[in-house]
Amino acid sequence: VHLVLCLAENAIGPTAFRNDDILTMYSGKTVEVNNCDAEGRLVLGDGVAHATKHFGKVDLVVDMATLTGAQLVTTGKKHAGVLANTDEVEKRAIAAGMHSGDLCFPLVYAPELFKTEFKSEVADMKNSVKDRMNAQTSCAGHFIEEHLCEDYKGGWL
Repeated sequence: VHLVLCLAENAIGPTAFRNDDILTMYSGKTVEVNNCDAEGRLVLGDGVAHATKHFGKVDLVVDMATLTGAQLVTTGKKHAGVLANTDEVEKRAIAAGMHSGDLCFPLVYAPELFKTEFKSEVADMKNSVKDRMNAQTSCAGHFIEEHLCEDYKGGWL
C-alpha cells in the first residue's frame, strides 16, 4: 500500500497562479486555469500521475477528495460519491461503505460525455467545467483521471 498526500492551499500572493495561466502538469498535459478555486484537482492530478508512474505495478488507485461542493447536490450530506472506472471497483466501494457505515452512491462514469466540458483553445484542457449543470462532480473526477499514466490499466476510484 502506498499513500500520496496531495495537499493544496488556496492562497493569494505574488507566486500564486491566476485565471488564464497555463500550467504543465506532472503528466505532461497542459491545463488552462479557468477557476482558481478548483486548485485541489490540480495537485490530485499530479498525485495520480506520480503514483501510476513510480510505484511499479499498481492494481488500484483510490483518489479520496471532496473535489466540489456540487457532490452534496448529487448524493446529499450522508453519502459519499463514488466514481469508478469499472463496475467491479464501484461495487467493491459501495459494499465497503455498507460494511463500514460510510455510505456511498455511484456517480455517472462516462468520460466521453464530459471531454467537451474541459475543452481549451490554448491547452490540453481547462481545470473546471464550462457548464456547472452537466454532472460537475463526475467531471471533476474525470479531470483527475485524465492524469493517470497512459499505460496504467488498473482500477481507479
